[in-house]
Amino acid sequence: MREITFLEAVREAQAEALASDDRVFIMGQEIGSYGGVFRATQDLERRFGDHRVRDMPIAEQSMLGAGVGAAVMGMRPIVEVMFMDFVACGMDAIVNHAAKMRYMSGDQLRAPMVIRTQGGSGTHHGSQHSQTLESWFLHVPGLALVVPSTPQDVKGLFKTSVALEHPVLFVEHRALYRTTGPVADPVAPIPLGQGVIRRRGDDVTVAAVGKSVHQALAAALEMEQEGVSVEVIDLRTLVPMDVDIVLESLSHTHRLVVAHEAVERGGWAGELVSRVVAEGFDELDAPPLRAGSKATPIPFARELEEAMISDERLIARRIRESLDLAERPA
Repeated sequence: MREITFLEAVREAQAEALASDDRVFIMGQEIGSYGGVFRATQDLERRFGDHRVRDMPIAEQSMLGAGVGAAVMGMRPIVEVMFMDFVACGMDAIVNHAAKMRYMSGDQLRAPMVIRTQGGSGTHHGSQHSQTLESWFLHVPGLALVVPSTPQDVKGLFKTSVALEHPVLFVEHRALYRTTGPVADPVAPIPLGQGVIRRRGDDVTVAAVGKSVHQALAAALEMEQEGVSVEVIDLRTLVPMDVDIVLESLSHTHRLVVAHEAVERGGWAGELVSRVVAEGFDELDAPPLRAGSKATPIPFARELEEAMISDERLIARRIRESLDLAERPA
């Protein structure tokens, strides 16, 4: 096992994809000689040439549309959208073309592509460069949605994603880029829709993805000091979503908190809670709770950003609320 950063895992995953399949190429802004705004493609142009690591203009719709066209013609593009906020500029290519190509052509045409992007708060980039928007894409049939939390999962999930016959949105939280973790050599592909238990517990289940997994683990440590045993589940992918692992956990904890950095209103946590209530209602000793961010644009100022973004403190508070609710007399 090696210890590498999340960012190094992203870079290695792309390099391995380029090396193993001549159909793979990367498109994005400032990804060539500059190496990407966060250095996720550093040295890849030098190693593989500018015909396979292609700098693109600031035109997300055109870039993503070109990626769809290349995928339909037999290539396997990796398209980097520099900030997740800017997927809004390319929604037509993603939602109406990439995700629907296979269905609208009777499976005669496919769009096997990975759309890499990063987002999230904690770096004080303000309202237009800090959003967590993956919940938008749960409503798009034909598109897989991956949100890794560790370097190992970056490499394993990316290896699976780049080999699929349909488009994948691969979402990274930039606050994780400098975090480290053990990585096997080689890393086996990780199937989509397969969550993992990061911490065992008996009293409350917390389900999360990405950075929120680390916050859930921090909240679990805090609650341990109060005598509360928290089980933490990393879903790893949101489409497909591993509801079964959550239901299995609820069979012994009987309480659920779902944590994400996205705005709580309309977030993917509501989908998981709905599924749990429909399929595991009898296991619940308390209403499932969500720990999401406030419904307001993300401020630039550190203090204001921290006041509205979901974090380990909010997750711990929701855990306490779940236990209090369970103990109230009927």
